[in-house]
Amino acid sequence: MTRQRAINIQRRRLLQGIEQAQASRRSVLAGAAGLALAGLLSACGTKGSSAGPTAALTPATDLSDSEAVVNWANWTLYLDYDDKAKHYPTLERFMRESGLKATYVEDIDSNDSYYGKVQAQLAAGQDIGQDLMVFSDWMAERVIRQGYAQELDHANIPNIKNLLPALRDVRFDPGRKKSLTWQSGYTGLVWNKEAFPKGLRNVEDLWDPALKGRIFVLDEMRDTMPMLMLDDGVDIAGAWGQDEYGRSLEVLDRNIRNGQIRQVKGNSYKQDLISGDAIAGLCYSGDITQLNFEEGGKWEFVLPERGGLLWSDNFQVPMGSPHKKNAEKLMDFYYQPDVAAEVAAYVNYLCPVLGAQQEMENFDPELVEDPLIFPTEQFLANTSTERELSVEEETDFQNQFQEVIGV
Repeated sequence: MTRQRAINIQRRRLLQGIEQAQASRRSVLAGAAGLALAGLLSACGTKGSSAGPTAALTPATDLSDSEAVVNWANWTLYLDYDDKAKHYPTLERFMRESGLKATYVEDIDSNDSYYGKVQAQLAAGQDIGQDLMVFSDWMAERVIRQGYAQELDHANIPNIKNLLPALRDVRFDPGRKKSLTWQSGYTGLVWNKEAFPKGLRNVEDLWDPALKGRIFVLDEMRDTMPMLMLDDGVDIAGAWGQDEYGRSLEVLDRNIRNGQIRQVKGNSYKQDLISGDAIAGLCYSGDITQLNFEEGGKWEFVLPERGGLLWSDNFQVPMGSPHKKNAEKLMDFYYQPDVAAEVAAYVNYLCPVLGAQQEMENFDPELVEDPLIFPTEQFLANTSTERELSVEEETDFQNQFQEVIGV
C-alpha cells in the first residue's frame, strides 16, 4: 500500500468521526454556526498581545544577492516528507529551481516556548539563525506589535495574488505587510482506539476515571482555554469574560491537581501518544492522520460536538534576518497552486492558496472535496475562533493559565 493511499484511508476514518460529531452536536456555537471560511479565517488571531511595541529596530542588511541561502524554522509534521529518500520533495524542488540552499528545522514545539527561546535576540534585532519563522496568529500579532518582523516586499512575492481573499486583510496585519499564512487548521480531540474504544465526544469526556493519568492538554492558553470554554457552552466569539474564563480554569486546575491530566504539552504530545504514556487529549488535526500512517492507525480525531477551534499559522521574517529576499522567494514558491496542493496532501491542514483545490484534481482526486483541506460552510459550522482580547486581558488570562499549569 502506498503512503498516500494509507493516508487517504486514515483520513476517511477521521472524517467519519467528525461527521458523526457534527450530526449530533449541541447548538451552542451561536456566533460560529453557519459562518463561511471567509468570516472565520478573517477573525483568526484577533487576540491582543501581552507586550507592547519596543524601541524601533532597523532591519538587517539583506545579503541575499551574495549569500544563496535561506533558513526556515517550522513546527513538526508540517511539510511534505519522503520517508524513503529522507528529504522534503517540495523543498528539494525549490532549491533546484531557485538555486538557493534551504535549511529546514522543526524547532517549534509551541508558540510560547519558541518565542521564549528567541525573544531576547528578536528584541535586540539580532539574527536568530532563521530567515523564516512560523507563528500562530496571536503570536504573529505580538511579533508585529513589538516591531520584530520585517516588512515584506510583495514585488518579490507575485504569487501572493493566490492568497485566499479572506486572509488578505486580517486585523493584526492589514494588507499582509509583515506576515503571510502558511496553513490553517483545527484543534480537537484525539484518543487511542485500542486503549480507549469507547472514544470521546466532548472535552468533558477526558475526565473519565478510566483515563486518569493518561491524558494531555496543550500548553498554549489560546488552544486549551477556548476548548474548555466551548465545552462549557460559552460562545468564545461573543462577550465572555473573567467569570466564564475562571470557571473553565477551575476545571483545568482541578484535573491537573487530581492527576487526571498527565502533562500539559506543546507539539511534542505526539511522542506521548506513540509511547503509550498518553492515550487521549487535545490535539491539532493534521498531526493525527500522519501519526496513523506512520504508527499503525491507532488514533481517532474528532471535532467535539460542542465545537472545535480554528486557527492559522504564518510566515514571518525576523528583523535580524540577513536573507529577506531569499525568504520572499521561498514564500512565493509555496504560493504556487500545484506546490500548495502537494503540501496540503501531506500535512492535511486547510490550504490558504487559491487554485490549489483545482490542482489537487491532478495530484490526488480523492482530496478535492476533503473538508480538512478545503472546508465547506457546513463543516465550518462546528468550529469557532476566539474574540479579540485586549492587551490587559491577554496578560491577565495568560498569567492565570501559567500559574495553573505551573510555568
